Amino acid sequence: MHRQWRSLILPRQLRHGEHQRWLGMATFASTGCRSCLRSHRVGAIPSRNTQLSCSTRRAGKSQEMLQKIRGTNDVEAEFDDLITASNASKNIKHPFKKILTRKYRPQLVMSVAIPFFQQVTGISVISFYAPILFLTIGSGVSASLMSSVVLGLAGTGTTLLSALIVDRQGRKALFQIGGIMMFVPQMLIGGIMAAKLGDQGGLSKAYGVLVLIMMCIYSAGFGLSWGPLGWLVTSEIFPLEIRSAAQSINVATSFLTTFIFAQTFLSMLCCFKASIFFFFAAWVAVMTAFVYAFLPETKDVPIEKMEKIWREHWFWKRFVDDGAEYEGNKTEGP
Repeated sequence: MHRQWRSLILPRQLRHGEHQRWLGMATFASTGCRSCLRSHRVGAIPSRNTQLSCSTRRAGKSQEMLQKIRGTNDVEAEFDDLITASNASKNIKHPFKKILTRKYRPQLVMSVAIPFFQQVTGISVISFYAPILFLTIGSGVSASLMSSVVLGLAGTGTTLLSALIVDRQGRKALFQIGGIMMFVPQMLIGGIMAAKLGDQGGLSKAYGVLVLIMMCIYSAGFGLSWGPLGWLVTSEIFPLEIRSAAQSINVATSFLTTFIFAQTFLSMLCCFKASIFFFFAAWVAVMTAFVYAFLPETKDVPIEKMEKIWREHWFWKRFVDDGAEYEGNKTEGP
């Protein structure tokens, strides 16, 4: 069995044959379609209210845009708050130094934790190495490539669903649902592979279909939760004065974690074998509990009101209150 897990080199058959070539193209095309779909959706999103112009000449147009976003004409108070927050953010000269202060400890933790958790779901490496995984459990070349296409379609469908229901159901609810949808399939896949794969490699057709179904549910769970929400929530919790620094840390953490897992996944697979799915399932359990305990709900919360949410949080209030008091004393001086 050890030899079987070590022989994870894409066979030559994938590079030959017209049928396999078209299936390979379809696999990459499914990924490209998801990227194009996301780019198209970004173009349909109105400019965020935090970017509204504060100049007198464009104030009327900016206020109309905010009214369109909120669906009401009663936006005077919020518009004034946005102008105040925008003007205050322009006075911040060192956002990276600012985010290290105690007051912004929640945002600093989230800027690292959320992208890290997003990658340790295992979605990037499992999606990339899906054909190899299916070949390892005994699927044919055509079946392994087609399975990758099915996984991509499952993730794309639930990403669209998430965009439609996130403002009704809330962010934390989708995180919890997605966590369950990822945790259970990974535990089942790990159990099936550990018990049924055998030294000779290969699963029966019934178990192979079951593994594919479980991986589709797993991909759907990610598309419903951590896929889109990992980027949405971070855009809602970072105040303007530290947003540039926080988003930079967020993206850097995501890329670094992706790189590390991409370089080490095959070695981990050879070492852990079927337990690799238990490894990722454990991380899913940790991140689901983390979101439940430490991430506040951002549904219908304007970004300029997030400081109040942090102050009322059972854990983060000690940092925000102490940090604000320290900054106040520092400003007043002796």
